[in-house]
Amino acid sequence: LPLFFIQPRPHSLGAYPVFGLSWITETDDQESSSQAANIARKPYCGYELQVLSRRERAEEESLFAAIQWPKPPEGKIPFVKSTDPAHSNFVILNPHTRFKVGDQLEVLVHMKDFQGNLKQYGGDYLQARIHSAHLKAGATGRVVDYQNGSYKVFFTLFWPGEVTVSVSLVHPSEGIQVLEHLREERPDRVYFKSLFRSGRISETTVCNVCLPGDLPVCNFTDLYTGEPWFCYKPRKLSCATRISHYKGGYQKGLLTSEENFLFQSDVNIKVPLFSRGPDSVTVKPLGFREFPSLDRSQGSDVVPAGYYYQDQWIPRAHRIQYFNKSADITECLQGKLVYFFGDSTIRQWFEFLTTFVPDLVEFNLGSPKNVGPFMSVDLKHNILLKFRCHGPPIRFTTVFSSELHYIANELNGIVGGRNTVVAITIWSHFSTFPVEVYIRRLRNIRRSIIHLQDRSPKTLVVIRTANVQELGPEVSLFNSDWYSFQLDTIMRKMFSGIGVLFVDAWEMSLAHYLPHKLHPEEVIVKNQLDTFLSFVCPLET
Repeated sequence: LPLFFIQPRPHSLGAYPVFGLSWITETDDQESSSQAANIARKPYCGYELQVLSRRERAEEESLFAAIQWPKPPEGKIPFVKSTDPAHSNFVILNPHTRFKVGDQLEVLVHMKDFQGNLKQYGGDYLQARIHSAHLKAGATGRVVDYQNGSYKVFFTLFWPGEVTVSVSLVHPSEGIQVLEHLREERPDRVYFKSLFRSGRISETTVCNVCLPGDLPVCNFTDLYTGEPWFCYKPRKLSCATRISHYKGGYQKGLLTSEENFLFQSDVNIKVPLFSRGPDSVTVKPLGFREFPSLDRSQGSDVVPAGYYYQDQWIPRAHRIQYFNKSADITECLQGKLVYFFGDSTIRQWFEFLTTFVPDLVEFNLGSPKNVGPFMSVDLKHNILLKFRCHGPPIRFTTVFSSELHYIANELNGIVGGRNTVVAITIWSHFSTFPVEVYIRRLRNIRRSIIHLQDRSPKTLVVIRTANVQELGPEVSLFNSDWYSFQLDTIMRKMFSGIGVLFVDAWEMSLAHYLPHKLHPEEVIVKNQLDTFLSFVCPLET
Protein backbone atom coordinates (compact mmCIF):
# COMPACT_ATOMS: atom_id res chain seq x y z
CA LEU A 1 0.00 0.00 0.00
CA PRO A 2 1.23 3.56 -0.67
CA LEU A 3 2.71 5.37 2.30
CA PHE A 4 1.88 8.93 3.26
CA PHE A 5 4.45 11.25 4.78
CA ILE A 6 5.62 14.87 4.78
CA GLN A 7 8.44 15.50 2.35
CA PRO A 8 11.52 17.21 3.83
CA ARG A 9 12.90 20.42 2.38
CA PRO A 10 15.92 20.26 0.06
CA HIS A 11 19.24 20.44 1.87
CA SER A 12 20.69 23.01 -0.52
CA LEU A 13 19.63 25.25 -3.37
CA GLY A 14 19.09 23.27 -6.55
CA ALA A 15 19.22 19.97 -4.70
CA TYR A 16 16.33 17.57 -4.39
CA PRO A 17 15.22 16.08 -1.10
CA VAL A 18 16.60 12.76 0.06
CA PHE A 19 14.28 9.88 0.76
CA GLY A 20 15.24 7.01 3.04
CA LEU A 21 14.50 4.01 0.80
CA SER A 22 15.66 0.41 1.03
CA TRP A 23 17.82 -0.95 -1.79
CA ILE A 24 18.46 -4.48 -2.99
CA THR A 25 22.13 -5.45 -2.74
CA GLU A 26 24.04 -8.42 -4.06
CA THR A 27 26.68 -8.84 -1.35
CA ASP A 28 27.19 -7.93 2.26
CA ASP A 29 30.21 -5.81 1.37
CA GLN A 30 28.41 -2.48 0.99
CA GLU A 31 29.33 1.15 0.76
CA SER A 32 27.30 4.27 0.07
CA SER A 33 27.67 5.39 -3.53
CA SER A 34 28.17 8.94 -2.25
CA GLN A 35 31.58 7.81 -0.95
CA ALA A 36 32.83 7.06 -4.47
CA ALA A 37 35.69 9.49 -4.96
CA ASN A 38 36.94 8.73 -8.46
CA ILE A 39 34.18 10.58 -10.32
CA ALA A 40 32.35 13.41 -8.59
CA ARG A 41 28.58 13.19 -9.06
CA LYS A 42 25.87 15.58 -7.95
CA PRO A 43 23.69 13.77 -5.37
CA TYR A 44 20.26 13.15 -6.81
CA CYS A 45 17.29 12.51 -4.55
CA GLY A 46 17.56 9.22 -2.67
CA TYR A 47 20.40 8.06 -4.87
CA GLU A 48 23.02 9.73 -2.68
CA LEU A 49 22.02 7.27 0.04
CA GLN A 50 21.73 4.29 -2.29
CA VAL A 51 23.60 1.37 -0.77
CA LEU A 52 25.70 -0.42 -3.36
CA SER A 53 28.02 -3.38 -3.17
CA ARG A 54 31.64 -2.72 -4.10
CA ARG A 55 31.04 -4.43 -7.43
CA GLU A 56 28.01 -2.25 -8.15
CA ARG A 57 29.90 0.88 -7.13
CA ALA A 58 32.82 -0.03 -9.37
CA GLU A 59 30.44 -0.69 -12.26
CA GLU A 60 28.69 2.63 -11.75
CA GLU A 61 32.00 4.48 -11.80
CA SER A 62 33.02 2.69 -15.00
CA LEU A 63 29.69 3.61 -16.60
CA PHE A 64 30.13 7.27 -15.66
CA ALA A 65 33.62 7.12 -17.18
CA ALA A 66 32.28 5.50 -20.37
CA ILE A 67 29.83 8.35 -21.01
CA GLN A 68 32.08 11.19 -19.84
CA TRP A 69 32.01 13.88 -22.52
CA PRO A 70 34.77 16.38 -23.40
CA LYS A 71 34.01 19.83 -22.03
CA PRO A 72 34.73 23.28 -23.51
CA PRO A 73 37.20 25.53 -21.64
CA GLU A 74 36.02 27.06 -18.39
CA GLY A 75 34.24 30.37 -18.61
CA LYS A 76 31.40 31.77 -20.69
CA ILE A 77 31.77 31.16 -24.42
CA PRO A 78 29.89 33.63 -26.68
CA PHE A 79 27.66 32.16 -29.35
CA VAL A 80 29.88 33.38 -32.20
CA LYS A 81 32.66 31.21 -30.76
CA SER A 82 30.47 28.10 -30.78
CA THR A 83 30.63 25.48 -33.53
CA ASP A 84 29.16 26.51 -36.88
CA PRO A 85 28.52 23.62 -39.29
CA ALA A 86 28.30 26.05 -42.23
CA HIS A 87 31.97 27.01 -41.75
CA SER A 88 33.08 23.47 -40.84
CA ASN A 89 34.01 20.81 -43.36
CA PHE A 90 35.30 17.30 -43.91
CA VAL A 91 37.84 15.88 -46.32
CA ILE A 92 38.31 12.31 -47.53
CA LEU A 93 41.90 11.23 -47.01
CA ASN A 94 43.43 9.80 -50.19
CA PRO A 95 40.18 9.96 -52.20
CA HIS A 96 41.89 8.73 -55.37
CA THR A 97 43.16 5.52 -53.80
CA ARG A 98 42.05 2.33 -55.55
CA PHE A 99 39.63 1.19 -52.84
CA LYS A 100 38.32 -2.37 -52.71
CA VAL A 101 35.49 -3.93 -50.72
CA GLY A 102 36.75 -4.49 -47.18
CA ASP A 103 39.11 -1.49 -47.15
CA GLN A 104 39.00 1.25 -44.52
CA LEU A 105 38.06 4.80 -45.51
CA GLU A 106 39.24 7.68 -43.33
CA VAL A 107 37.64 11.11 -43.22
CA LEU A 108 39.10 14.14 -41.44
CA VAL A 109 36.67 16.70 -39.99
CA HIS A 110 37.60 20.28 -39.10
CA MET A 111 35.16 22.26 -36.95
CA LYS A 112 35.05 26.05 -37.01
CA ASP A 113 33.11 28.75 -35.17
CA PHE A 114 30.74 31.35 -36.64
CA GLN A 115 33.70 33.67 -37.31
CA GLY A 116 35.39 31.01 -39.40
CA ASN A 117 38.11 30.26 -36.85
CA LEU A 118 39.22 26.68 -36.22
CA LYS A 119 37.90 25.32 -32.94
CA GLN A 120 40.60 24.52 -30.39
CA TYR A 121 38.63 21.99 -28.37
CA GLY A 122 36.34 19.02 -29.03
CA GLY A 123 33.06 17.76 -27.65
CA ASP A 124 30.87 18.29 -30.72
CA TYR A 125 28.42 15.45 -31.31
CA LEU A 126 28.72 14.15 -34.88
CA GLN A 127 26.88 11.45 -36.79
CA ALA A 128 28.41 9.96 -39.93
CA ARG A 129 27.44 7.42 -42.58
CA ILE A 130 28.39 6.17 -46.00
CA HIS A 131 25.71 5.38 -48.54
CA SER A 132 24.89 4.56 -52.15
CA ALA A 133 21.37 5.71 -53.00
CA HIS A 134 20.92 3.57 -56.13
CA LEU A 135 21.85 0.45 -54.13
CA LYS A 136 19.84 1.41 -51.05
CA ALA A 137 23.06 0.73 -49.15
CA GLY A 138 24.36 2.42 -46.03
CA ALA A 139 26.61 2.00 -42.99
CA THR A 140 27.67 4.09 -40.02
CA GLY A 141 31.17 5.30 -39.18
CA ARG A 142 33.25 5.40 -36.01
CA VAL A 143 34.03 8.97 -34.88
CA VAL A 144 37.22 9.79 -32.96
CA ASP A 145 37.44 13.16 -31.19
CA TYR A 146 41.00 14.52 -30.96
CA GLN A 147 39.72 17.26 -28.61
CA ASN A 148 41.39 20.02 -30.62
CA GLY A 149 38.60 20.80 -33.08
CA SER A 150 39.57 17.94 -35.39
CA TYR A 151 37.81 14.60 -35.70
CA LYS A 152 38.47 11.49 -37.74
CA VAL A 153 35.77 9.15 -38.99
CA PHE A 154 36.57 5.55 -39.91
CA PHE A 155 34.36 3.64 -42.34
CA THR A 156 34.51 0.06 -43.60
CA LEU A 157 33.67 -0.23 -47.30
CA PHE A 158 31.17 -3.07 -47.60
CA TRP A 159 29.92 -2.88 -51.19
CA PRO A 160 31.31 -1.94 -54.62
CA GLY A 161 30.37 1.15 -56.63
CA GLU A 162 30.26 4.86 -55.88
CA VAL A 163 30.08 5.42 -52.12
CA THR A 164 29.17 8.85 -50.69
CA VAL A 165 30.21 10.19 -47.29
CA SER A 166 27.88 12.25 -45.08
CA VAL A 167 28.84 13.91 -41.79
CA SER A 168 26.40 15.94 -39.68
CA LEU A 169 26.71 18.08 -36.58
CA VAL A 170 23.96 16.97 -34.18
CA HIS A 171 24.88 19.45 -31.41
CA PRO A 172 27.86 21.75 -30.86
CA SER A 173 29.99 21.09 -27.81
CA GLU A 174 28.59 24.23 -26.19
CA GLY A 175 25.06 22.87 -26.62
CA ILE A 176 26.06 19.53 -25.13
CA GLN A 177 27.06 21.31 -21.94
CA VAL A 178 23.59 22.83 -21.72
CA LEU A 179 22.00 19.40 -22.21
CA GLU A 180 24.22 17.93 -19.52
CA HIS A 181 23.31 20.74 -17.12
CA LEU A 182 19.59 20.21 -17.78
CA ARG A 183 19.90 16.48 -17.14
CA GLU A 184 21.49 17.06 -13.74
CA GLU A 185 19.67 20.22 -12.59
CA ARG A 186 16.23 20.02 -14.24
CA PRO A 187 15.02 16.40 -14.15
CA ASP A 188 11.55 17.85 -13.56
CA ARG A 189 11.38 19.35 -17.06
CA VAL A 190 8.99 16.55 -18.00
CA TYR A 191 6.30 16.22 -15.36
CA PHE A 192 3.66 13.59 -14.79
CA LYS A 193 0.24 13.52 -13.19
CA SER A 194 -2.07 11.03 -11.56
CA LEU A 195 -5.83 11.06 -11.18
CA PHE A 196 -7.28 10.19 -7.78
CA ARG A 197 -11.00 9.39 -7.53
CA SER A 198 -13.44 8.23 -4.91
CA GLY A 199 -17.16 8.39 -5.64
CA ARG A 200 -17.91 11.81 -7.10
CA ILE A 201 -14.70 13.37 -5.85
CA SER A 202 -11.67 13.44 -8.13
CA GLU A 203 -8.32 15.26 -7.86
CA THR A 204 -5.21 15.47 -10.01
CA THR A 205 -1.69 15.94 -8.65
CA VAL A 206 1.86 16.11 -10.05
CA CYS A 207 4.10 13.03 -9.84
CA ASN A 208 7.77 12.26 -10.46
CA VAL A 209 10.82 10.36 -9.26
CA CYS A 210 11.45 13.31 -6.95
CA LEU A 211 9.22 16.16 -5.89
CA PRO A 212 10.62 19.42 -4.49
CA GLY A 213 9.04 21.40 -1.68
CA ASP A 214 7.51 20.50 1.65
CA LEU A 215 4.02 19.45 0.58
CA PRO A 216 2.77 16.02 1.71
CA VAL A 217 3.33 13.28 -0.84
CA CYS A 218 2.15 9.76 -1.59
CA ASN A 219 4.98 7.25 -1.76
CA PHE A 220 4.36 4.75 -4.58
CA THR A 221 7.84 3.24 -4.41
CA ASP A 222 7.72 -0.33 -5.72
CA LEU A 223 7.98 -2.79 -2.84
CA TYR A 224 9.93 -5.40 -4.80
CA THR A 225 12.43 -3.39 -6.85
CA GLY A 226 12.64 -0.29 -4.65
CA GLU A 227 12.02 1.91 -7.72
CA PRO A 228 10.94 5.32 -6.32
CA TRP A 229 7.82 7.13 -7.50
CA PHE A 230 5.93 9.93 -5.74
CA CYS A 231 2.83 12.03 -6.20
CA TYR A 232 1.75 15.06 -4.24
CA LYS A 233 -1.03 13.95 -1.92
CA PRO A 234 -4.55 15.01 -2.92
CA ARG A 235 -6.10 17.56 -0.60
CA LYS A 236 -9.25 15.53 0.10
CA LEU A 237 -8.56 11.96 -0.99
CA SER A 238 -6.23 9.26 0.27
CA CYS A 239 -3.22 7.94 -1.64
CA ALA A 240 -5.02 4.61 -2.15
CA THR A 241 -7.56 6.26 -4.51
CA ARG A 242 -5.08 6.73 -7.40
CA ILE A 243 -6.59 5.31 -10.60
CA SER A 244 -4.36 6.48 -13.47
CA HIS A 245 -1.01 7.94 -14.58
CA TYR A 246 -0.29 10.20 -17.54
CA LYS A 247 2.24 12.63 -18.95
CA GLY A 248 1.53 16.10 -17.61
CA GLY A 249 3.65 18.10 -20.04
CA TYR A 250 6.99 19.76 -20.68
CA GLN A 251 8.42 22.70 -18.77
CA LYS A 252 8.99 25.88 -20.76
CA GLY A 253 11.60 28.61 -20.44
CA LEU A 254 14.46 26.24 -19.64
CA LEU A 255 17.13 28.20 -21.49
CA THR A 256 18.60 31.70 -21.30
CA SER A 257 18.38 33.92 -24.36
CA GLU A 258 22.03 33.13 -25.15
CA GLU A 259 21.53 29.38 -24.76
CA ASN A 260 18.58 29.45 -27.16
CA PHE A 261 21.01 30.30 -29.97
CA LEU A 262 22.69 26.91 -29.46
CA PHE A 263 19.51 25.05 -30.43
CA GLN A 264 18.35 26.29 -33.84
CA SER A 265 16.99 24.15 -36.65
CA ASP A 266 19.01 24.44 -39.88
CA VAL A 267 21.72 26.29 -37.95
CA ASN A 268 23.26 23.90 -35.42
CA ILE A 269 20.90 20.94 -34.92
CA LYS A 270 21.54 17.95 -37.23
CA VAL A 271 23.09 20.07 -39.96
CA PRO A 272 25.22 18.34 -42.64
CA LEU A 273 28.81 19.50 -43.17
CA PHE A 274 30.20 20.39 -46.58
CA SER A 275 33.06 18.42 -48.04
CA ARG A 276 36.33 20.05 -49.00
CA GLY A 277 37.01 18.15 -52.17
CA PRO A 278 35.23 14.98 -53.33
CA ASP A 279 32.53 13.58 -51.07
CA SER A 280 32.58 10.11 -52.62
CA VAL A 281 34.95 7.33 -53.63
CA THR A 282 34.75 4.48 -56.10
CA VAL A 283 35.02 1.01 -54.57
CA LYS A 284 36.08 -1.94 -56.72
CA PRO A 285 34.72 -5.45 -56.16
CA LEU A 286 37.08 -8.12 -54.94
CA GLY A 287 38.76 -10.47 -57.35
CA PHE A 288 37.63 -14.07 -57.77
CA ARG A 289 40.19 -15.40 -55.30
CA GLU A 290 40.01 -12.52 -52.79
CA PHE A 291 38.06 -12.96 -49.56
CA PRO A 292 37.43 -10.04 -47.19
CA SER A 293 37.33 -10.68 -43.45
CA LEU A 294 34.13 -8.68 -43.05
CA ASP A 295 31.34 -10.94 -41.91
CA ARG A 296 30.74 -12.99 -38.76
CA SER A 297 34.38 -13.07 -37.80
CA GLN A 298 34.91 -10.38 -35.20
CA GLY A 299 32.42 -11.07 -32.39
CA SER A 300 29.15 -9.43 -31.38
CA ASP A 301 30.73 -6.08 -30.42
CA VAL A 302 32.15 -5.36 -33.89
CA VAL A 303 31.78 -1.76 -35.14
CA PRO A 304 29.84 -1.17 -37.27
CA ALA A 305 27.44 -3.98 -36.41
CA GLY A 306 26.24 -4.30 -39.99
CA TYR A 307 25.18 -2.46 -43.13
CA TYR A 308 22.29 -2.10 -45.55
CA TYR A 309 22.38 -3.44 -49.09
CA GLN A 310 19.28 -3.36 -51.32
CA ASP A 311 17.36 -2.20 -48.25
CA GLN A 312 18.23 -5.35 -46.32
CA TRP A 313 20.25 -5.28 -43.12
CA ILE A 314 23.32 -7.52 -43.17
CA PRO A 315 24.78 -8.05 -39.68
CA ARG A 316 28.46 -8.87 -39.34
CA ALA A 317 28.38 -11.00 -36.20
CA HIS A 318 25.68 -13.55 -37.04
CA ARG A 319 23.68 -15.02 -39.91
CA ILE A 320 20.33 -13.52 -40.77
CA GLN A 321 17.19 -14.73 -42.49
CA TYR A 322 14.70 -12.47 -44.25
CA PHE A 323 11.12 -13.26 -43.29
CA ASN A 324 9.40 -11.80 -46.34
CA LYS A 325 6.35 -14.08 -46.18
CA SER A 326 3.90 -14.25 -43.30
CA ALA A 327 4.05 -18.05 -43.50
CA ASP A 328 7.78 -17.89 -42.70
CA ILE A 329 7.06 -15.90 -39.53
CA THR A 330 4.28 -18.29 -38.53
CA GLU A 331 6.59 -21.27 -38.98
CA CYS A 332 9.27 -19.59 -36.86
CA LEU A 333 6.90 -18.59 -34.03
CA GLN A 334 4.81 -21.76 -33.96
CA GLY A 335 4.35 -22.91 -30.37
CA LYS A 336 6.06 -19.77 -29.02
CA LEU A 337 5.09 -17.39 -26.23
CA VAL A 338 6.64 -13.98 -26.99
CA TYR A 339 6.77 -11.11 -24.50
CA PHE A 340 7.48 -7.53 -25.59
CA PHE A 341 8.35 -5.22 -22.70
CA GLY A 342 9.22 -1.53 -22.94
CA ASP A 343 8.19 1.61 -24.76
CA SER A 344 6.42 2.43 -28.02
CA THR A 345 9.46 1.54 -30.15
CA ILE A 346 9.12 -2.13 -29.22
CA ARG A 347 5.35 -1.88 -29.44
CA GLN A 348 6.05 -1.35 -33.15
CA TRP A 349 7.31 -4.95 -33.28
CA PHE A 350 4.07 -6.23 -31.78
CA GLU A 351 2.00 -4.10 -34.16
CA PHE A 352 3.99 -5.13 -37.25
CA LEU A 353 3.70 -8.84 -36.50
CA THR A 354 -0.01 -8.60 -35.68
CA THR A 355 -0.70 -6.73 -38.92
CA PHE A 356 1.61 -8.74 -41.21
CA VAL A 357 0.66 -12.25 -40.07
CA PRO A 358 -3.01 -12.96 -40.98
CA ASP A 359 -3.50 -15.76 -38.45
CA LEU A 360 -2.46 -13.51 -35.56
CA VAL A 361 -5.60 -11.91 -34.14
CA GLU A 362 -5.42 -9.19 -31.52
CA PHE A 363 -7.51 -10.03 -28.47
CA ASN A 364 -9.43 -6.99 -27.23
CA LEU A 365 -8.35 -6.39 -23.63
CA GLY A 366 -10.07 -3.01 -23.50
CA SER A 367 -6.72 -1.26 -23.17
CA PRO A 368 -6.20 2.40 -24.15
CA LYS A 369 -4.90 2.87 -27.70
CA ASN A 370 -1.08 2.95 -27.95
CA VAL A 371 -0.76 2.15 -24.24
CA GLY A 372 -1.70 -1.47 -23.70
CA PRO A 373 -1.34 -4.07 -22.47
CA PHE A 374 -1.99 -5.85 -25.77
CA MET A 375 -2.21 -9.51 -26.76
CA SER A 376 -2.39 -11.32 -30.10
CA VAL A 377 -3.21 -15.00 -30.54
CA ASP A 378 -2.89 -17.58 -33.31
CA LEU A 379 -4.82 -20.58 -31.97
CA LYS A 380 -4.13 -22.72 -35.02
CA HIS A 381 -0.34 -22.50 -34.62
CA ASN A 382 -0.28 -21.98 -30.84
CA ILE A 383 1.35 -18.52 -30.94
CA LEU A 384 0.84 -15.91 -28.24
CA LEU A 385 2.28 -12.37 -28.37
CA LYS A 386 2.06 -9.98 -25.43
CA PHE A 387 3.05 -6.32 -25.11
CA ARG A 388 3.30 -4.38 -21.86
CA CYS A 389 4.79 -0.94 -21.31
CA HIS A 390 7.45 -0.42 -18.67
CA GLY A 391 6.71 1.26 -15.35
CA PRO A 392 7.11 4.98 -14.58
CA PRO A 393 8.59 7.26 -15.68
CA ILE A 394 6.64 6.78 -18.90
CA ARG A 395 5.29 9.61 -21.07
CA PHE A 396 2.17 7.86 -22.31
CA THR A 397 -1.38 9.07 -22.27
CA THR A 398 -3.55 7.59 -19.56
CA VAL A 399 -2.21 4.35 -18.06
CA PHE A 400 -4.34 2.72 -15.38
CA SER A 401 -2.50 2.50 -12.08
CA SER A 402 -3.16 -1.22 -11.97
CA GLU A 403 -1.23 -1.57 -15.25
CA LEU A 404 1.91 0.27 -14.06
CA HIS A 405 4.13 -2.80 -13.95
CA TYR A 406 7.93 -2.85 -13.74
CA ILE A 407 9.75 -5.07 -16.23
CA ALA A 408 11.81 -6.70 -13.47
CA ASN A 409 8.66 -7.84 -11.68
CA GLU A 410 7.14 -9.13 -14.92
CA LEU A 411 10.26 -11.16 -15.64
CA ASN A 412 10.08 -12.68 -12.17
CA GLY A 413 6.62 -14.03 -13.04
CA ILE A 414 7.68 -15.78 -16.26
CA VAL A 415 8.19 -19.54 -16.11
CA GLY A 416 10.37 -19.56 -19.24
CA GLY A 417 11.63 -22.41 -21.36
CA ARG A 418 12.70 -23.21 -24.92
CA ASN A 419 9.42 -21.86 -26.34
CA THR A 420 9.53 -18.58 -24.41
CA VAL A 421 11.01 -15.43 -25.98
CA VAL A 422 11.44 -12.10 -24.21
CA ALA A 423 12.19 -8.83 -26.03
CA ILE A 424 13.00 -5.69 -24.02
CA THR A 425 13.75 -2.05 -24.72
CA ILE A 426 13.84 0.80 -22.23
CA TRP A 427 15.55 4.15 -22.87
CA SER A 428 13.55 7.03 -24.37
CA HIS A 429 11.51 7.90 -21.26
CA PHE A 430 14.65 8.15 -19.10
CA SER A 431 16.41 10.83 -21.16
CA THR A 432 15.46 13.69 -18.82
CA PHE A 433 16.79 12.07 -15.65
CA PRO A 434 20.29 11.75 -14.19
CA VAL A 435 21.81 8.47 -15.32
CA GLU A 436 21.67 7.01 -11.80
CA VAL A 437 17.91 6.60 -12.32
CA TYR A 438 18.52 4.62 -15.51
CA ILE A 439 21.35 2.52 -14.08
CA ARG A 440 19.17 1.51 -11.16
CA ARG A 441 16.34 0.44 -13.49
CA LEU A 442 18.67 -1.64 -15.69
CA ARG A 443 20.29 -3.23 -12.65
CA ASN A 444 16.88 -4.47 -11.48
CA ILE A 445 16.00 -5.76 -14.94
CA ARG A 446 19.38 -7.45 -15.33
CA ARG A 447 19.00 -9.21 -12.00
CA SER A 448 15.61 -10.57 -13.07
CA ILE A 449 17.01 -11.70 -16.44
CA ILE A 450 19.76 -13.63 -14.69
CA HIS A 451 17.24 -15.28 -12.35
CA LEU A 452 15.06 -16.19 -15.35
CA GLN A 453 18.04 -17.72 -17.13
CA ASP A 454 19.02 -19.63 -13.99
CA ARG A 455 15.63 -21.30 -13.63
CA SER A 456 14.98 -21.64 -17.40
CA PRO A 457 18.28 -21.64 -19.33
CA LYS A 458 16.56 -22.21 -22.68
CA THR A 459 14.66 -18.89 -22.48
CA LEU A 460 15.73 -16.44 -25.20
CA VAL A 461 16.15 -12.80 -24.13
CA VAL A 462 16.68 -10.10 -26.77
CA ILE A 463 17.49 -6.44 -26.14
CA ARG A 464 16.44 -3.78 -28.64
CA THR A 465 18.82 -0.81 -28.45
CA ALA A 466 17.88 2.87 -28.73
CA ASN A 467 17.51 4.64 -32.09
CA VAL A 468 18.05 8.12 -33.51
CA GLN A 469 15.17 10.50 -34.16
CA GLU A 470 14.19 13.81 -35.69
CA LEU A 471 15.30 16.81 -33.63
CA GLY A 472 14.20 20.41 -33.26
CA PRO A 473 14.93 23.08 -30.65
CA GLU A 474 12.34 21.80 -28.16
CA VAL A 475 12.75 18.04 -28.69
CA SER A 476 16.51 18.43 -28.24
CA LEU A 477 16.02 19.51 -24.62
CA PHE A 478 14.05 16.38 -23.74
CA ASN A 479 14.92 13.59 -26.19
CA SER A 480 18.14 14.56 -27.93
CA ASP A 481 20.07 11.84 -29.75
CA TRP A 482 22.92 12.73 -27.41
CA TYR A 483 20.82 11.69 -24.40
CA SER A 484 19.81 8.51 -26.22
CA PHE A 485 23.41 7.77 -27.21
CA GLN A 486 24.51 8.03 -23.60
CA LEU A 487 21.72 5.73 -22.37
CA ASP A 488 22.40 3.32 -25.23
CA THR A 489 26.04 3.11 -24.19
CA ILE A 490 25.00 2.24 -20.63
CA MET A 491 22.43 -0.30 -21.84
CA ARG A 492 24.95 -2.19 -23.97
CA LYS A 493 27.53 -2.31 -21.21
CA MET A 494 25.13 -3.41 -18.48
CA PHE A 495 23.51 -6.17 -20.54
CA SER A 496 26.70 -7.51 -22.11
CA GLY A 497 28.08 -10.83 -20.91
CA ILE A 498 24.82 -12.22 -19.49
CA GLY A 499 23.67 -14.29 -22.46
CA VAL A 500 21.25 -11.83 -24.06
CA LEU A 501 21.25 -10.92 -27.77
CA PHE A 502 21.08 -7.40 -29.22
CA VAL A 503 19.11 -5.96 -32.12
CA ASP A 504 21.14 -2.87 -33.05
CA ALA A 505 18.29 -0.46 -33.72
CA TRP A 506 20.72 2.46 -33.34
CA GLU A 507 22.82 1.58 -36.37
CA MET A 508 19.80 0.34 -38.30
CA SER A 509 18.14 3.76 -37.98
CA LEU A 510 21.31 5.82 -38.47
CA ALA A 511 22.61 3.90 -41.50
CA HIS A 512 19.32 4.03 -43.41
CA TYR A 513 18.50 6.67 -46.04
CA LEU A 514 15.07 7.52 -44.61
CA PRO A 515 14.72 10.57 -42.32
CA HIS A 516 15.32 9.95 -38.64
CA LYS A 517 12.15 9.26 -36.63
CA LEU A 518 11.52 8.25 -33.03
CA HIS A 519 9.28 5.54 -34.49
CA PRO A 520 11.23 4.31 -37.54
CA GLU A 521 9.47 3.59 -40.81
CA GLU A 522 8.15 0.11 -41.58
CA VAL A 523 11.12 -0.97 -43.72
CA ILE A 524 13.47 -0.36 -40.77
CA VAL A 525 11.14 -2.10 -38.32
CA LYS A 526 10.96 -5.06 -40.71
CA ASN A 527 14.77 -5.33 -40.74
CA GLN A 528 14.80 -5.16 -36.93
CA LEU A 529 12.30 -8.02 -36.81
CA ASP A 530 14.30 -10.04 -39.36
CA THR A 531 17.22 -9.83 -36.93
CA PHE A 532 15.01 -10.68 -33.95
CA LEU A 533 13.37 -13.66 -35.68
CA SER A 534 16.80 -14.89 -36.82
CA PHE A 535 17.67 -15.16 -33.13
CA VAL A 536 14.41 -17.00 -32.43
CA CYS A 537 14.92 -19.40 -35.36
CA PRO A 538 18.65 -19.46 -36.14
CA LEU A 539 19.89 -21.01 -39.36
CA GLU A 540 21.28 -24.49 -38.90
CA THR A 541 25.04 -24.55 -39.41
